[in-house]
Amino acid sequence: MLQIKNLHVNVGDKEVLHDINLHIDDGETHVLLGPNGSGKTTLLMTIIGFSNYTVTKGTITYNGEDVTTMHANERAKRGIGMLFQRPPTISGLKLGKMLTAISRTKQENILELAKSVHMDKFLERDINKGFSGGEIKRSEVLQLMIQNPDFVMLDEPESGVDLENISLIGTTIGKLLEKDKHLANRKKSGLVITHTGYILDYLDADKGHVMCDGQIRCHGNPREIIKEIKQRGYKECLKCRHA
Repeated sequence: MLQIKNLHVNVGDKEVLHDINLHIDDGETHVLLGPNGSGKTTLLMTIIGFSNYTVTKGTITYNGEDVTTMHANERAKRGIGMLFQRPPTISGLKLGKMLTAISRTKQENILELAKSVHMDKFLERDINKGFSGGEIKRSEVLQLMIQNPDFVMLDEPESGVDLENISLIGTTIGKLLEKDKHLANRKKSGLVITHTGYILDYLDADKGHVMCDGQIRCHGNPREIIKEIKQRGYKECLKCRHA
């Protein structure tokens, strides 16, 4: 579903990502770990197509199509969606209106989905205005459910939320990624940034990667990687580069 080759990315005049190579097959969910400032969010923003992240070298291929120079809205129409770590507050735009604009389903289905993540009472409120951390994350998850993308990116979905919200968010994302189906029957794929690994209690991941200093340094079982990081820290990833 996603193939990234030799990707180099600048933010302003500074190169943040260097020689990124990543391959995510249909139905797979990958986890991306790394210390703060290592470039994880930059990678997701580049994949989604934000304009201030400039690809200077390499390609991003999605479902066999080169999307490297496409605008974000074009990528979204092709089935790429993202849960942001710190989404903006949008005054004057009601959550329900935005959901209707991005949905291909009937209005009653939007209400049903909103109820499933306890957001039905927020549909007439401005997006994220006065929302708690958990409410913002549930709003983001609801938007993904309505968009129903084939490739789902999650930037620290457990950040700033309590255990109850992590459980609801993790379970809902698991359904969105078709984790109830056998891998061979899944059509949706995902890329998840996590610092704590708590989201993996509700969302099984197939592969893990560690990013340090703008490069993907190693790959492996995500739970084993998290265990090693907790015991030894990220410095070991700078020494170990096995693929």
